[in-house]
Amino acid sequence: MSDKSSDQITPIVAEGIDEEPVVGNARQFNGKILIVASILSAFYAAFHMAALNGLSIRDWTGVNIAFLPRFPMETWNFRIVHVAGALVLGFMLFASARFSDADNDIRPNPLVRGLSWLLLLPALFAVGAAAWFGTLIEGGVMWNGMDATLKFREIYLFGIPLMVATVGAIGLSWVERLPRHAFSVTDLVLGICGIAVATYLIVMFGTLMRNSTGTPFAPIGISIAALAGTLLILELTRRVAGLALVIISVVFLIYVFTGQYLPGFLNAPAISWQRFFSQVYTDAGILGPTTAVSSTYIILFIIFAAFLSASKVGDYFVNFAFATAGRARGGPAKVSIFASGLMGMINGTSAGNVVATGSLTIPLMKKVGYPKKTAGAVEAAASTGGQIMPPIMGAGAFIMAEITGIPYQEIAIAAIIPAVLYFACVYLMVDFEAAKLGMRGMRKDELPQLPDLLKKVFLFLPIIILIVALFQGYSVIRAGTLATISAAVVSWLTPYRMDLKAIYKAFENAGQMSIQIIVVCACAGIIVGVISLTGVGARFSNLLLGLAQTSQLLALFFAMCIAILLGMGMPTTAAYAVAASVVAPGLVNLGIPQLTAHFFVFYYAVLSAITPPVALASYAAAGISGANPIETSVTSFKIGLAAFVVPFMFFYNGALLMQGSWLEVLHVFATAMLGVYLLAAAVQGWLFGKVNPYLRTVIGVGALAMISGGWVSDIMGLSIMALAFAIQRGFLTPKNAARGAD
Repeated sequence: MSDKSSDQITPIVAEGIDEEPVVGNARQFNGKILIVASILSAFYAAFHMAALNGLSIRDWTGVNIAFLPRFPMETWNFRIVHVAGALVLGFMLFASARFSDADNDIRPNPLVRGLSWLLLLPALFAVGAAAWFGTLIEGGVMWNGMDATLKFREIYLFGIPLMVATVGAIGLSWVERLPRHAFSVTDLVLGICGIAVATYLIVMFGTLMRNSTGTPFAPIGISIAALAGTLLILELTRRVAGLALVIISVVFLIYVFTGQYLPGFLNAPAISWQRFFSQVYTDAGILGPTTAVSSTYIILFIIFAAFLSASKVGDYFVNFAFATAGRARGGPAKVSIFASGLMGMINGTSAGNVVATGSLTIPLMKKVGYPKKTAGAVEAAASTGGQIMPPIMGAGAFIMAEITGIPYQEIAIAAIIPAVLYFACVYLMVDFEAAKLGMRGMRKDELPQLPDLLKKVFLFLPIIILIVALFQGYSVIRAGTLATISAAVVSWLTPYRMDLKAIYKAFENAGQMSIQIIVVCACAGIIVGVISLTGVGARFSNLLLGLAQTSQLLALFFAMCIAILLGMGMPTTAAYAVAASVVAPGLVNLGIPQLTAHFFVFYYAVLSAITPPVALASYAAAGISGANPIETSVTSFKIGLAAFVVPFMFFYNGALLMQGSWLEVLHVFATAMLGVYLLAAAVQGWLFGKVNPYLRTVIGVGALAMISGGWVSDIMGLSIMALAFAIQRGFLTPKNAARGAD
């Protein structure tokens, strides 16, 4: 770069986008505890990579050591270990409450610390009892829920110590206050309780667990272990994802035992606590589809994202977006769209992506003239759109593939047109807003140089390899593994070459990054378990069928409201998992194709992140922009308006999901793009200049007609578009109309 005078502006260069922000309640250890936390995190991620690819330390070395697992592990055992590992790491790394500067000087409460050490004894006792049960079973003891002696052992040697330690430690953790760097004995107890739950369930898996759950033959220890495990999952979910999902889960759990007293379609059969909890920690609930996906696809792509971050791909994506879109009017907002779309695709959470990219783009949007609420709203809408951007689509697409059985490749292809429509709408909203406010783009000397960035275009290779591998027929796991390896190889062409130390650090980051989404998926599994075990999902389907007899549009609108309501305050994956269990079966029963029904639910679950009054992505953006959270969420709702319209079009025209001939798909895509253009013009009141309220209404009608994709509606929409164009360009004015009449 040539020398520049001191009065010239330093070009904007994105740095630190790949770094994970420090969460308010995240601990920051030092010394030996830091080393332990680092090793456990790296081992947790590496364990999954090895297990998913069928590798084993025993296979590599030829040394036969009993406690080293041989892969592939049995499915249930693998999922149990997956959840238990997240619990151990989560309680170690995330405190019960947010830290403040005052906490750095706080002294531990001696009473709380003493009680914590006491609770360590029953926790360890429960682990030992569970392991002892395993030796008894291996010795030929036929374990079941009918033997009084075995029942006594389970209750008094395992159940009571486990519950005392679990409930006591959760309670103590709420009053315990420690410095950010301090080690918590209370949370150590909770982690050991998670190990005790996993040990017992793995031991029991080889007996009657699979066939006896929900029957009198189920060992009572299963119910106690599941109850303790449920409490641990709820507590860690509160720490890493807030109260929203916990409250919804608790409401569902209360429903299990009160449903028999409720009227109408909410009425449920009476279920005892022992029967319910003996089933909820199986593939009917916590170990079901959500954990199946988090233990395979989600953690694999978190490892992939960690490897990309190690080579600073996130910084490159944002700089590339600045170089290509920064000079357009309202440049930083358009940069936000491109950068957040790319980052959100692999990030997995809308709010997390807002924090990662918004810390750079939101201040720049404010600098060029966007109001605070608009700057935050643009970032929130763009980050949310990343969750519907193929090929990775956050993580929801993998859950959809698991639930529906539809090949992932087909889901990714179906998502292309809706994703393009969404980002086109956001782009046009931003562009028209910039035109109304008379904004300029950023100067060339303020931006990274595109020729320099094109020299590093090979950083896109890992994502390209992932896409090619998926569409060449490789499994998602194999494609993700190849993409992860390629990310390490590509880094050798950058200043951030990944050596063994960097690979270790990437695994460590992946282990820590995965905790939130894994625990959220497990918590969503509790809700899924309630829905399946109480039958409320089937009764909800009947309610939708009843509404559809009056109006299918009314039934779809009701389904949309429920999907958004269930998703409020939840991460995307949990929102979709819950809505897919409650809403999607009802839509399928209406005769809607399975792919269409699940995409309908998926989109509204994603959009709950920008739907007021509870909008996680908008709230995160408001925290950076300094705007009012509700105003930001309303504005982000407006910016992402197309996404609220397009899912209804899935029902009327499957070509939007690539279901049809190429001619049908091209026709629908072209007219829908024109419709999105008109929709943005109507909402923003701008089309080659300000649009009067009456014409805005007419343009809005034309937009909806164009998006629907029918020939008659298209002709009507094109006519309205031509009329609006003529009026706004001055070709059709009262004077011209009078001259034509003469």
